[in-house]
Amino acid sequence: MTSLTASALIVPEHGDSSVLRVEEREVPDPGPGQARVTVAASGVNFIDTYQRGGVYPVETPFVLGMEGAGTVESVGEGVTEVAPGDRVAWAMQLGSAASVATVPAANLVPVPDGVELDVAAAAMLQAMTAHFLVNDTYPCTAETVALVHAAAGGVGQLLVQLLKAKGATVVATAGSEDKLAIARDRGADHVINYREHDTADSLASAVKEAAGRGVDVAYDGVGQATFDASMASLRPRGLLVLFGAASGPVPPLDPQRLNQGGSLYLTRPTLAHYIAGRDELLARSGEVLDLIADGSLDIAIDSRHPLTDARAAYDALEGRRTSGKVLLVP
Repeated sequence: MTSLTASALIVPEHGDSSVLRVEEREVPDPGPGQARVTVAASGVNFIDTYQRGGVYPVETPFVLGMEGAGTVESVGEGVTEVAPGDRVAWAMQLGSAASVATVPAANLVPVPDGVELDVAAAAMLQAMTAHFLVNDTYPCTAETVALVHAAAGGVGQLLVQLLKAKGATVVATAGSEDKLAIARDRGADHVINYREHDTADSLASAVKEAAGRGVDVAYDGVGQATFDASMASLRPRGLLVLFGAASGPVPPLDPQRLNQGGSLYLTRPTLAHYIAGRDELLARSGEVLDLIADGSLDIAIDSRHPLTDARAAYDALEGRRTSGKVLLVP
């Protein structure tokens, strides 16, 4: 095995999308426990923007990207999980936005026949997130009434599909009629244009009117702009699941608000804690990829961009101009 040169999307310093650079970098041979993968596609996610901007501290310079899929080219000493030629995917591994990536072999999962590599790349972070949110963070059933914000987005569409597969009632919000139509097509029982409500109380009232009562769980990946409405939409002892901050971080919270709202619960989960060991990673990714393979779960890909067009890809994501997954294709 020899080192080689590959293209990579670099964050040389923290900032907005204008700091992004594509550079040729030497990729060394994989070390013990590592695999070198030819990348077919990598996902564009909000966590990337938090790292790029310094909200999540990562020492610069670094290669952006937290998920991808491709073909194993070579493996290092002691690797038993994968072999050269295997089709694999991964998530929560920095450095994925490149034409070649070196990934810990224990983080790689097999991509089943019938699932294209770009679809696998699109599924890893967002579909596994949706999976743990409806199965573990709040175990949803046919009796569950759930609120899903940004329901036409990457995670939102997946949440609606997985909730409806369990028979739950879904109230979905989005910011345009086109996006509401997407949420409805995914199975949402009720759709609300949040732009028609200029206060949290107004939006929460619309949610409760649609659902017939306060919701059991509110899935909020938007953050600052919807947090208060999410909390006000809950039934007593309901759960607010804050899993992102697309509109900005939520200000500090007085816990007394949870009491006043009806002994509410609040959690801020992240995928890394739900794929903490290889057994859990294989089980969760296996379930998700099998659902995709048999057609039970549809992954909507909004757009594909070359690495050199990464700035436009991230600007579209942060401007909330996307419906589905955005990919970078080396």
